[in-house]
Amino acid sequence: MTLLAVERIKLFSTRAPVWCVATALALTIGATAGLVWLNGRHSEGVSPESTQTLYILGLVVTMVMATLSVTTEYRFGTIRATFQAVPSRTRALLAKASVLALVAGLVGEVSSFGSWGVARLITGSPHTDIATAAQWREIAGMGLVYAIAAVLAVAVGALLRQSAAAVAILLVFPLLVEQLVEIIPGVGERLHDWMPFVAAGQFASTVDRGLPYGPWGGLLYFAAVAAALLVAALVVVEKRDA
Repeated sequence: MTLLAVERIKLFSTRAPVWCVATALALTIGATAGLVWLNGRHSEGVSPESTQTLYILGLVVTMVMATLSVTTEYRFGTIRATFQAVPSRTRALLAKASVLALVAGLVGEVSSFGSWGVARLITGSPHTDIATAAQWREIAGMGLVYAIAAVLAVAVGALLRQSAAAVAILLVFPLLVEQLVEIIPGVGERLHDWMPFVAAGQFASTVDRGLPYGPWGGLLYFAAVAAALLVAALVVVEKRDA
């Protein structure tokens, strides 16, 4: 518990995480509100599913916050004090990942229910009511996607230690690389199905995309990728000089 408290204090000892959280919520909820308002005359077309289509905006900002929590410690040398104070580097990194996952999960829940709530207020239409289990999974489950993504981002930050490189990968991979993979002749479509953020998107959607796994299978696959990266980061951190 002490390690968790220390990591929580370190995380919010600067303004950057607060700004990242505010930006993630403002981007997701604000952009959703704008789209719903522009389609206000067609409120019957605003469903619970359509209020979650912009979740990737907040997700990317949250991942940036998570990876900066690691890379800035390397940049300013505070990671050395952390490793000197804690006998196990593994415990220190796991505590950081746990705190970031909890914070990211809360951001995900607020952004998903906030996006849905603002759409419900603007339209006032019963078409936006959450009626099915799949719709509840998509909205209430968004916190799981954010939490797992934060763990993945912490692992990337620990592996690379460079803020610019880590942030670039976390921005480019889900927004560009996973889409370009699909155009590779022969194997592109099959590779695209197994991209981690494509799998996360299958969970965060009520649409059957014909992928070889279901929504919960997609979430488990996304979690497995994040866990594998975290294990790799733990091994590297234990062996490498701080």
